[in-house]
Amino acid sequence: MEKFRMFFQHFQSSSESVMNGICLLLAAVTVKLYSSFDFSCPCLARYNALYGLGLLLTPPLGLFLCGLLANRQSVVMVEEWCRPMGQRRKDPGIIRYMCSSVLQRALAAPLVWILLALLDGKCFVCAFSSSVDPEKFLDFANMTPSQVQLFLAKVPCKENELVRDSPARKAVSRYLRCLSQAIGWSITLLLIVVAFLARCLRPCFDQTVFLQRRYWSNYVDLEQKLFDETCCEHARDFAHRCVMHFFASMQSEMRARGLRRDHEPPVMPNGLDSDGSRKAHLRAVSSREQVDHLLSTWYSSKPPLDLVASPGPWACGLNHRAPTGAPGTRLSQHTDV
Repeated sequence: MEKFRMFFQHFQSSSESVMNGICLLLAAVTVKLYSSFDFSCPCLARYNALYGLGLLLTPPLGLFLCGLLANRQSVVMVEEWCRPMGQRRKDPGIIRYMCSSVLQRALAAPLVWILLALLDGKCFVCAFSSSVDPEKFLDFANMTPSQVQLFLAKVPCKENELVRDSPARKAVSRYLRCLSQAIGWSITLLLIVVAFLARCLRPCFDQTVFLQRRYWSNYVDLEQKLFDETCCEHARDFAHRCVMHFFASMQSEMRARGLRRDHEPPVMPNGLDSDGSRKAHLRAVSSREQVDHLLSTWYSSKPPLDLVASPGPWACGLNHRAPTGAPGTRLSQHTDV
């Protein structure tokens, strides 16, 4: 049980693990959807190809979009690409790495659907039954061209009276099914070979650039997560200060009406705790204008990735209308948001 708990905590803390889990979940859902789908070809010359190819390609497109929506890094990638330059330059290599990672995970479920459809063969038979060359089959020698086209359109419908128990229908269906499975297994083998070569040959090359791009792509993701979490904590503390300030301002009115007893502990103003202390990252934020300015500064001018460099505009980003600290105290140059 302890190992399972540690594995679950690692899964929650690792963005890549979460994305891989979502990728596997979408692939499993794809298998379930295809197995429960009731395939029914229209068996009409004008609509067979449209129905077969549509069923082969349209669901993968929807699954691909779902993969992009479910992957948090796709949003982070777009935000990183579209953000203002500010104090931090943009690295196209990081964007390419994140794009490659997002596309690899988003393409998993569509590929599963396409491979299942090709190995099953029903979509392929429906889509290309009317495109078969009649000269490859001797059973069509005594038919007119119009009869051949009508017969080929009915091939996917084995219960149709025109093609029921017909050796020609079985031959055409078997031919198309074998061709579909050959394409499906070829794609599967190609993907396995590419994955094998990528895994085996990657250590043979210099890993410096790869490690750098992986590190900074993870940094961008974690930075945004920490910023969102800190904003939630900051909003909670700021709301607490506002509520405490309200109760503190009501003390005189409550005393005038006789609603406050003398033995009750006083409400500490300005968000002070009972020991007279307050959180450091709230000292410089005491109004809505300052919060809006801080968030705007974060978006328009991300801090440089150099903790030793001079703070620059970040030191005075909240100086306007900032509260004055108590004598003998100094406000922090940085505000944790």
